[in-house]
Amino acid sequence: MLTVNIHDAKTQLSRLVDLAARGETFIIAKAGKPMVKVVPLEPADTETTRRLGFMAGEIEVPDDFDYMGSDEIAVLFDGNRS
Repeated sequence: MLTVNIHDAKTQLSRLVDLAARGETFIIAKAGKPMVKVVPLEPADTETTRRLGFMAGEIEVPDDFDYMGSDEIAVLFDGNRS
């Protein structure tokens, strides 16, 4: 297993993060003494975070959606009916 000095870990952080993201585990040492073990995270469950299209087929948008309530909105803004 790879052991990296803390100074080297600071200067090579991006490379070490990429290494861990690829599944590699390594140790960061201070003055030669192992301090921490860096392990990759478990892959996220993408099925539970999916949101787009979750209500597909459940709702229907009316054809006049862009104009719904336009009379009421006109009254609120200038007191006139259009």
